[in-house]
Amino acid sequence: MGKEVVSPLRQRMIEDMNARKLGKHSQRSHIHSCKRFAAFLKRSPETATPDDIRRFQLHLIESGLSICNRNRVMTGVKFLVRVTLRRLDLAAEIYHLREPQKIPQVMSPDETRRLLAVASSLKVRVLLSLGYGCGLRAGEVVRLKVKHIDRAQNIIRVEQSKGKDRNVMLSPEMLILLRQWWKVRPTRWDASVPPQERWLFPGRKPGQPMTTRQLNRLFHKTADGARIRKGVCLHSLRHGFATHLLERGADIRIIQALLGHEKLDTTARYTRVATGMIANIKSPLDLLSQPRKKPKKNPGKKPDIGENDQPPA
Repeated sequence: MGKEVVSPLRQRMIEDMNARKLGKHSQRSHIHSCKRFAAFLKRSPETATPDDIRRFQLHLIESGLSICNRNRVMTGVKFLVRVTLRRLDLAAEIYHLREPQKIPQVMSPDETRRLLAVASSLKVRVLLSLGYGCGLRAGEVVRLKVKHIDRAQNIIRVEQSKGKDRNVMLSPEMLILLRQWWKVRPTRWDASVPPQERWLFPGRKPGQPMTTRQLNRLFHKTADGARIRKGVCLHSLRHGFATHLLERGADIRIIQALLGHEKLDTTARYTRVATGMIANIKSPLDLLSQPRKKPKKNPGKKPDIGENDQPPA
């Protein structure tokens, strides 16, 4: 197969995305979205009209595309028309549909303990423990290097995840697991690389970390082995991290910082799934069934006006 020819328009769009520091995944998604738009038009997007934008959005909805995927496609198209083509009249025609608010699926502490206990290897246990014990995203776990583990301050540094750095805790249990893994970690891929620059979890390609797809497969295999019947995913470990901290009384703003959330509202959704907190709340129905307590009378107290039939002299 020959190498795909990059059109001048796509090259301009790639340059615009690089100038704005968009990540590889975002760039790939935007390019795919614009290719889909061009296939619908059957001509270059440079010739698009406002009516073409309107018809394309209706086409996506009628094709049964989910709201999430439809919004993702239109985000890529909007970048093309607003930034690269500078066609504000086209950008004005793009709208996003409101996604239904869903409660994250969270495993209980017992389910999480069972999941980690049945991990098929030390490597798998360390990978999953980083997701649950530190609240890391899949991409953050696989991109960890030795230099990110700060034993002096007991923190793990997460560099440039979603455009920013943050620190998370390095617990004693996590440090023990990482040390155990480092002793048995294969070195045939990066023996010539300085230790501080080595990936904690090297991938199959030389110089590259393992992929999130590999990590995702390991999670589902382990969840099946633990007989967890909920519809959980790898990101459920991060949900569990936040929810279980909240149930133990951790400040929600600290949880926000640990997760790297821009807005507190994003973190606040975990209050809807903190089952331990919800289960301990007294229902008003229970309060109705309790007998009312009568106020105790103090015999040594001088009666107030209205307590006796006769007014004071």
